[in-house]
Amino acid sequence: MDLLSATAATAATAAPAPSGRAHGAAGIVFVHGMRTSSAIWERQVGHVRDAGHDAVAVDLPAHGARHGERFSMPRAFEVLDEAAGSFPAGTPVVVVGLSLGGYTSLAWAAHHATTADAPPLAGVVAAGCTSDPKGKPVALFRDVAHLAVTGTTAVRRGLRDASLAWRSALTGSASRPGGLEVAALLGDAGGVPRPGWDIVTDALTHLAGRSSVASTRALRVPVWFVNGARDRMRLEESRHVAAADRGALVVVPDAGHDVNSDAPDAFNRVLTRALHDFARA
Repeated sequence: MDLLSATAATAATAAPAPSGRAHGAAGIVFVHGMRTSSAIWERQVGHVRDAGHDAVAVDLPAHGARHGERFSMPRAFEVLDEAAGSFPAGTPVVVVGLSLGGYTSLAWAAHHATTADAPPLAGVVAAGCTSDPKGKPVALFRDVAHLAVTGTTAVRRGLRDASLAWRSALTGSASRPGGLEVAALLGDAGGVPRPGWDIVTDALTHLAGRSSVASTRALRVPVWFVNGARDRMRLEESRHVAAADRGALVVVPDAGHDVNSDAPDAFNRVLTRALHDFARA
C-alpha cells in the first residue's frame, strides 16, 4: 500500500501530448456522481486524450442523456460494459468514478473480474467514495430523500432528527471530517426539496447492503483513492486502502467532495500518476 502526499501528487507533470492514441494506452471510462452528468469530466477527458488515451464519459441511468431511465446497479453495469467494450479489442480499461460513480465503478470492477471475455481491467481511480455504504444507515438517508419527494410538511417535521441520526450513526456523535449534513443535501431550510430526489432513493436502494470495501478487496488491479481534504465522505479511507491489493490514497488540499471540479489541475496530475502506475502493474 502507498500513501501518497498531495504535495507530491500535485507536483507531477504530464508527459508531452502525442497526436492520436498512444500504442498500448489504456481506454478511460469516467463515471459521474449523483444528480450530475458526464459533463463534469470535460477537463479530465481532454487531459487524457491529449496524453494519447481513448476516453469516454458515461451518463448513468436517470442522469444526463439517460434521464428517462430509472437508476439501478444492473443497468449501470450495462452502461459501463458498453463503454469498456467501445475501445479497440484488447485495450486495457481504466475506470474513474466520483461519489456514486466511484461506488458504481468499484462494484462494476469487482463484477467485471468474474466476467469471461471482458476487456482487461488496468486499474480504478475512485474519488469521494471512502465511506462504506454497508453497515451505515443508508436506508435512513434514502427514506429522508423519499420524504423530500413525497411531502414538504413531512420533510420539515422529520429532517432535523433524521439528519442528526444519520450523522451520529456515521461519526459516533463526534465532530470530525467525514460527517454528512443531510439538511444541506436535501435543499433549503424551508424544506423545499431540490428536484430529482427520486434518483437518490433509487440509487441508495441499490447501494444499501453493498460494501465498497468488499468490492475493493475483490480486485487484483491497482486502486487509487482520491479525496478532497474538505470532503465530508472521508470516513474510512484507511479501511479502503488496506482492502486494496495495490492501493494508494491521495488527499487534495483545499478541495471538497467534487474534487475533480474543485481542483481540476491537481486532479489531472493525480490522474496522470495513476495511469503511469497502472501501466507498470
